[in-house]
Amino acid sequence: MASNYKWPKYKPDWSNLSVLHKNTLPPRATFYIYDNENDALSRDTAKSKTLCLSGTWKFQLDDFPMEQPSFPPSNLDTSKWGNIEVPGMWQLQGYGKGPQYTNVDFPWPVDPPNIPYDDNETGHYHREFSIPESFRDHQLRLRFEGVDSGFHVWINSKEAGYSQGARCPSEFDITDFVHMDRKNHITVVVYQRCDGTYLEDQDQWWLSGIFRDVNILAFPKVHIQDFKIETILDSHYRDATLSIKVELNEPAVVEAKLFDASMNVVKTITQSSGSHTPSMDMPVKKPYKWTAETPYLYTLILSLGVGHVISQRVGFRTSEVKGGNLKINGKPIIIRGVNRHEHHPTGGRAVPYEFMRNDLLLMKTHNINGIRTSHYMNDPKLYDVADELGLWILDEADLECHGMGELGGDSASWTTDNPDWTEAYVDRARQLVMRDKNHPCVIIWSLGNESFYGRNHRAMYDWIKSYDKTRPVHYEPDSNAQSADLYSRMYASVGDIINFATHDATWDKPLILCEYIHAMGNGPGGIKEYIDAFYKYPRLQGGFVWEWANHGLLTKTENGEEYYGYGGDFGDDPNDGHFVLDGLLFSNHTPTPGLTEYKKAIEPVQVLENSTAGRVLIINRYDHATLDHLKCEWCVVGDGYKGPRKEVSIPTGVEPGATATVYILGAELPLGCYLELSFGLKNDELWAKAGHEVAFGQIAINPPPSLAALTLKTSKQAPRISKIGPGRLEVVGRKTTWQFDTAHGLLCLWKTSDGGEKFVNRLHGLDFYRAITDNERFNDGSEWKSQRLHQTKPHLQSFETSSNVEAGTVTVMATYRVAPPIYQWSVDTEITYVIGDYGINLYVKGNPRGLRLPRTFARVGLTLTLDSDYTHCTWFGRGPGESYSDSKLAQRFGNWSSQIEDLYTPYEFPQECGNRTDVHWVSFACDEKGKGKITARFRGQQGCSFSAMHYTTEDLDKCEHTYELEKRKKKEVYVRLDWAHQGLGSGSCGPKVYPQYELPSKPFEFELILE
Repeated sequence: MASNYKWPKYKPDWSNLSVLHKNTLPPRATFYIYDNENDALSRDTAKSKTLCLSGTWKFQLDDFPMEQPSFPPSNLDTSKWGNIEVPGMWQLQGYGKGPQYTNVDFPWPVDPPNIPYDDNETGHYHREFSIPESFRDHQLRLRFEGVDSGFHVWINSKEAGYSQGARCPSEFDITDFVHMDRKNHITVVVYQRCDGTYLEDQDQWWLSGIFRDVNILAFPKVHIQDFKIETILDSHYRDATLSIKVELNEPAVVEAKLFDASMNVVKTITQSSGSHTPSMDMPVKKPYKWTAETPYLYTLILSLGVGHVISQRVGFRTSEVKGGNLKINGKPIIIRGVNRHEHHPTGGRAVPYEFMRNDLLLMKTHNINGIRTSHYMNDPKLYDVADELGLWILDEADLECHGMGELGGDSASWTTDNPDWTEAYVDRARQLVMRDKNHPCVIIWSLGNESFYGRNHRAMYDWIKSYDKTRPVHYEPDSNAQSADLYSRMYASVGDIINFATHDATWDKPLILCEYIHAMGNGPGGIKEYIDAFYKYPRLQGGFVWEWANHGLLTKTENGEEYYGYGGDFGDDPNDGHFVLDGLLFSNHTPTPGLTEYKKAIEPVQVLENSTAGRVLIINRYDHATLDHLKCEWCVVGDGYKGPRKEVSIPTGVEPGATATVYILGAELPLGCYLELSFGLKNDELWAKAGHEVAFGQIAINPPPSLAALTLKTSKQAPRISKIGPGRLEVVGRKTTWQFDTAHGLLCLWKTSDGGEKFVNRLHGLDFYRAITDNERFNDGSEWKSQRLHQTKPHLQSFETSSNVEAGTVTVMATYRVAPPIYQWSVDTEITYVIGDYGINLYVKGNPRGLRLPRTFARVGLTLTLDSDYTHCTWFGRGPGESYSDSKLAQRFGNWSSQIEDLYTPYEFPQECGNRTDVHWVSFACDEKGKGKITARFRGQQGCSFSAMHYTTEDLDKCEHTYELEKRKKKEVYVRLDWAHQGLGSGSCGPKVYPQYELPSKPFEFELILE
């Protein structure tokens, strides 16, 4: 008789909202136990009572969990299993369907809290381990710092427990499961998805596995289970009380000893109350205060005697909203921050320590002072580094359910305002606060991101406030700040935040932009306007750029060509394409031009515009520090001239927000020069060497010579004009020959008269288009495409020549109708070439008109091609990096040189790049000595630009990956000489280019000399 069959026999833990954890220990702070004080002071975890299980494990992947496993067999055969590295993501180690990227959408059939049984990859991890003899008679804790997503654990075939909350730690007491005298086996079954995954929809790659460290921790029989420290400053923010609350498993004598940064003992106290939860207060007179600018750290040793010593660093600081402002140690701050996802180009969310530390060092060297841990608690090691280096942390709970907004109906009702999910929400707040509560860098808690607003966020807020009253709470979707201590906005324009700041005469809560100036592709532009608003309006207290780094994953084409992949490159569907490439760093975590511009905008010392050559006004933009740790050097920069650097004194004691005068004496100031000041570190810091530049300023002293003062060099004899064939006119000078295409009215060749060097292959005419950037793709760029700006061509209307024997010149004048197909609009254009023996003076006029004329142009300029022999470029203007009208302040005026190859910026999704603006002249040559040099001189007005590369605008527009673009690389050089160029904005997710940086389609005139 056949037995009845039922599957599953019971609801699996990973799809059961009533099971968040099984047999896990209560959440606690991150700490390690040492045998003695010296080892604890070293903070070397290798000396602690810790056995690290990270490394190579055996691994097998199933397409889905067939049924809830009860235990793995004791004789588990892993001989046919593969290997996997822990920490790591299995999709990036050759297992499973591969990575998938979505910004908002859940990539499975949505039915919260249920997860499809037949679409849930399941990874089986297994390894052996031995317990050190020194761990005998200890409680043994198995701690996972991060597993994506839910997982079961077995020790020696016995189930130790289950947990979920991918970026939260999970800890199990395995004392009764392990053997001291023989090898042990651990098996971990990880589910790609669980009901908790509905709360982990955080605009990043969907990746799975044990992606942070795994450790076995040995706690003595009598031990500290957790502790909480608070630094309480008096009303003058001068003296302090260090409050220490300890949780013991049994009453014991607790000694607390505080060391200063030089390892001198400040104070020692002992508590022997007989309580499981003793409290101690340690008064400290005038301690050094911890801030992001002055990160002074004390070290606290908590000891129960030999064999149980804990080390915890302490920063004395307060964080509060008071008088309507967020204040640290009683002073308002401006957050100059970034949103940081955990990303590594080959490891995904498994980020090596040195790679993470280098991220934070880059932040410090680029004047960044804050991190929002978007959108989950980060690896615990990050907070240690932030404590050391000095960075404000807005610490965010592992919570986002943005995809609920795609389901229809009331988005909040699915989980956020659903009482069935309350404990799941509060659990994530609890995990966050309990783990990170002792870090001075953490100044704000955040309830998550883009999860709408409802009762469960109120419950999170209430729990946090019941446990920790020393920090404010943030949550952006709570637009009325009902369950938040400050207001928060995403991607608001400068005008919007100024309106917010000035709407009320008084206020009780400030505004912080949790996301702004979206850094996707070429950009962001318009940073300065935000920073100026932060400084001007006290209610505005800064923000966090979205985001720190591109998330491209290093992969290869079928032909072995490496590139950084994005959504859709791994066969993932649905996907959100290259929206994952939106950072201030490239995917290999090297700076983009956007990071350089951000560093300049937020520099801690600014040279004010009303400065003069001898009297330079500066302002201190630090929040707590004076300028005493900086030195200032100055020099004079001009076209063809850069004077020696000389040091000048900065007045001592310049307080935050205060101005000071720096006097420059005895400077020689040639015509058209700039006085340049550089502010650098006097001494080595943990994050940079002495001399590192934190800020610079340039003051224009004398205006540069205008083009009117320049004359075209000519010989006494005018060049000869002759027709050399159908549609071809030649102008021959004593040393130079020009040829024109009379059918199109354009210069088609410029060479030496002896037939030797060839300069210009062809002048393509007037151009109004550039390759679309990510930040304009869905605003101005969309209009340019729809109005066919990219398809305009010059249509010749008239062409005539004349000679001026007395001046030694030939004049060629051509009129055109520059127009696209389909539409009636056009730009009526006149180009006049005045040709002498050594060059050409070009006069260009244009009148845009007609129906459906685009409101703006991308550029107004000329495009020409140079022979492939041209390899070098020099110019005077802003440099050395790329720049645009709203993203140029990080580039300083001077003489610059570059290989033409290096002028191109390799954005991982190809687009407009490589422009240099505010250029007075630019030269191209075939070698460093100037062979074949051709120079373009612009009129003296600001905003003239050039670019040069081996790719056409069409190439940049059509290609979606760098390897595709490389196949289109041309031998000749495409040069753009622009009279005006539109800015960038941050319209990929935020305001498009601001009006003052737009290029309206209006009549124009410009001229330049080619020689």
